[in-house]
Amino acid sequence: MNRAGWAMAAGICALCLVAAGVDAPREDILIADFESASYGDWRVEGEAFGAGPAEGTLPGQMPVGGYMGKRLVNSYHRGDGATGSLTSPPFVIERPLLCFLMGGGKHPARTCMDLIVDGSVVRTATGPNDKPGGSERLSWQTWDVSEFTGKRAVLKIIDRHTGGWGHINVDHIMLCDEAPVKELAMRMKLQKRYLNLPVKNGAEMRRMRILIKGETAQSDRVVREFDIELAEGEPDFWVFCDMAPFAGHEIEIHVDAMPKDSKALDAIVQDDIIRGADNLYREKWRPQFHFSSRRGWNNDPNGLVYHKGEYHLYYQHNPYGWNWGNMHWGHAVSADLVHWTELPEALYPKSYGDWCFSGSAVVDADNTAGFKNGDEDVIVAIYTSTGRGECIAYSNDRGRTFTDYEGNPVVSHQGRDPKVIRHVPTGQWVMAVYDEQEGLKNGIAFYTSPDLKQWTFQSRIAEYFECPEIFPMAVDGITDRIKWVVYAANGEYSVGEFDGREFRTEIYKQRFNWGNCFYASQTFNNIPPEDGRRIQIAWGTVAIPGMPFNQMMTFPCELSLRGTSEGPRLFARPVREIERLHMETFTFSDRSISDGANLLAGFSGELFHIVADIELGGASEIAFDIRGIPVVHHVAKQELACAEKSAPLKAEDDRIQLELLVDRTSIELFGNEGAIYMPMGVIPSEDNRSLALRGDGRAKVVRLEVSELRSAWAGES
Repeated sequence: MNRAGWAMAAGICALCLVAAGVDAPREDILIADFESASYGDWRVEGEAFGAGPAEGTLPGQMPVGGYMGKRLVNSYHRGDGATGSLTSPPFVIERPLLCFLMGGGKHPARTCMDLIVDGSVVRTATGPNDKPGGSERLSWQTWDVSEFTGKRAVLKIIDRHTGGWGHINVDHIMLCDEAPVKELAMRMKLQKRYLNLPVKNGAEMRRMRILIKGETAQSDRVVREFDIELAEGEPDFWVFCDMAPFAGHEIEIHVDAMPKDSKALDAIVQDDIIRGADNLYREKWRPQFHFSSRRGWNNDPNGLVYHKGEYHLYYQHNPYGWNWGNMHWGHAVSADLVHWTELPEALYPKSYGDWCFSGSAVVDADNTAGFKNGDEDVIVAIYTSTGRGECIAYSNDRGRTFTDYEGNPVVSHQGRDPKVIRHVPTGQWVMAVYDEQEGLKNGIAFYTSPDLKQWTFQSRIAEYFECPEIFPMAVDGITDRIKWVVYAANGEYSVGEFDGREFRTEIYKQRFNWGNCFYASQTFNNIPPEDGRRIQIAWGTVAIPGMPFNQMMTFPCELSLRGTSEGPRLFARPVREIERLHMETFTFSDRSISDGANLLAGFSGELFHIVADIELGGASEIAFDIRGIPVVHHVAKQELACAEKSAPLKAEDDRIQLELLVDRTSIELFGNEGAIYMPMGVIPSEDNRSLALRGDGRAKVVRLEVSELRSAWAGES
């Protein structure tokens, strides 16, 4: 039946109900809308609820949304530490449903609203949140109160919790014949690849389920389930659900808690192209040589592995919204670390809420796990399943699709984010995984395995957070001076010895990143020996507003471990493949900048690679101006500064060396050949495309190379 047929059937059913004498829903009875400056006849106790309803968000609170009108009950007065209660005057239950908007803390009996009949609590509800990072948005809840029809009742809103989310938000309480929201559904046959879904940032978060229809209702199969801010009316942007694996099937789309008169499902369309593809990679704030996903949110890089000419970048991905959530593994491949092709999602959640958190990937060249069923070497992904533990999945098609191992989880513990490597000297697999144990400081646990399936705990190091990494490096490139590097999400690294079971620290926690947009970095496994580089990518934590995507990856860096007067230290430089994007390069040698004149006057553009070797000559500062964003070396402080960040940068023989990668939403800075690494998320003025370099004293440019870059996305669609 087509949509017109469904509408006609619904109209016929409505006429039948009238003809049969079934009463239409009666007018709702409003108990309280909290639009007055005071609570009126409601009794207030304690300090949490203030003298009257709040006008939206209170001081120190995350933005509150989803309420009706201008005011609501909000017990965040004086913060989460205040307590109190709010009790309604008695009312008679004259409808079968009691409906209300609620948000705030998820603490039964402590942040809640109770319905009291004959002196007993007969219904109770809490807000949805008990963890950091939640939303203050109010959503509809409904109680069936038909068994109490005709009885007098009282509502009591309670705040007795003083910790996190120790408050409750309530608005628009009413008695109803029909709930204001309900689950809606639509059915269609899949004839095209994508379902295009409209998104409105800040809209009510709904749960969407997509079912493949079976011969009976019992044989229906949920194949996709996720949260989405589904747009009512004009969307901010469109996301897509790739339905290629289910082509030709009949599906049913269900969305919960939708307004009963919603038209949002009518906007969902099938197509063989992504809605908005005509502007893909050319959006206003799309990074032009830093990877970002076509649609949705990205965070941690996962499963970095090289195999048969391809660099695989898997990553934490929410395909359905601008914010964090719905964690899948996105997937992109590159032949040169610069030009990326985004492929379909690699890992989907096994079920709603069992999200695919961070992890790693290896090439099982010796088929130790026994997963190989063809000519291709198997790529095995090792990841955290939030519902099960550390799990593995395997691919026999060069990392395109994965099969979940039936014996999962392979490790069960309190922790996440496994990084697995092949430890060649002992011929075993090693897992470094974030570990939380009661009574112990958080740290990294090491497990070993002969086959990626059976793992044995070996040792633990303390005081490290999530997303661990471990790898060997030759100091100054000398192959008989191997040291091991360990770090976690913030990049602070330790250097020491590792025998495949235990890490012995020699140099403890040195700072690696000095910028504002670096987290959860990972290095590639399986780089060929003839290349031999240690290549790293991090999550570039840059919020990119107004776009159909959010966040990015840092540009790939080559790491080296070099001897210094203080011992071995990590250095970082952009990979040499950046030169593939060079257009014209301008070179300056032995040029004075001591008079304050701008050596780069006349240069204009968006994307640059700049390498400078500068002799200070008694200067007080050396200053680049990159599209209005200052990058300054303060000589007396021996400090490099950009925006709100600074890093120590000491002159060597009265010279400093700077390297800059300039993209639309970032400037990555490298000082003294990578001794200092400062990736900065910055969004320059649209109107300023100029460059400047100035100095004072007797400063001069020993050598300066300015290369304008072409977009890595040229020709992509």
